[in-house]
Amino acid sequence: GVLVLSWQPPGHADDGAEPSDSLVPSILEAAHGHAIKVAFHIQPYEGRDDHTVHENIKYIVDNYGSHAAFYKYKTSTGRSLPLFYIYDSYLTPAKSWANLLTPLGSHSLRNTAYDAVFIALLVEERHKHDILLAGYDGMYTYFASNGFSFGSSHQNWKAIKTFCDSNNLMFIPSVGPGYVDTSIRPWNNHNTRNRVNGKYYETALQAALMVRPEIVSITSFNEWHEGTQIEKAVPKKTPTRLYLDYLPHEPSMYLELTRRWAEHFSKEKEQWLL
Repeated sequence: GVLVLSWQPPGHADDGAEPSDSLVPSILEAAHGHAIKVAFHIQPYEGRDDHTVHENIKYIVDNYGSHAAFYKYKTSTGRSLPLFYIYDSYLTPAKSWANLLTPLGSHSLRNTAYDAVFIALLVEERHKHDILLAGYDGMYTYFASNGFSFGSSHQNWKAIKTFCDSNNLMFIPSVGPGYVDTSIRPWNNHNTRNRVNGKYYETALQAALMVRPEIVSITSFNEWHEGTQIEKAVPKKTPTRLYLDYLPHEPSMYLELTRRWAEHFSKEKEQWLL
């Protein structure tokens, strides 16, 4: 139901790419046409810190917050707030984030018009305590390769969820259909995860549902170079790359799996609330 959009502020972009903030209005419009909401995944950029992220949040809310497709999460207190994922949040010290994310911080967003639900990236186990000290509302795991990091290892999700529950934090496990990035990182073969005809994806989704999360994030969409796509795929190769397809299955196999598990997740959540 929610598309999480990688975002950098105007004038910033990944190396060799063009700034993409100007695309956001078109994306919001397209999403609205399909009854999909849009949340923002704030990427690292040169000079990113608690002050610049403060400005980013104001910019996003002021420019896009009134759009019908802008995602708002209904909190346990009944408030509807924007939800932001902060990628590589550990690059900024917890005490700096606390200036922004704790009620007594020097330039706090809490209880202002720009308050939101902020989700930090959990990579190493020690990051749990940093995320708590920083004033974040929750944590997500991002990586689609089971075992790549502490956070992305399915076997650790139960313990992470227990930590989050006891500290009033949200835990958002991230799943993916497989992983292979050796066409761009030839040295990273040990993190390749075979799709096993959809079984890897379903195992990850099952592991996520086992911890009864409020939200599950799917790390996928446009990452063809990391082999995590779930879009329709047909055989294709270029002089430098062979793209993965889903043969002998249908091109829409992973979209169908996603729909089935999304429906299953919704039904499970209703049972948890009983």
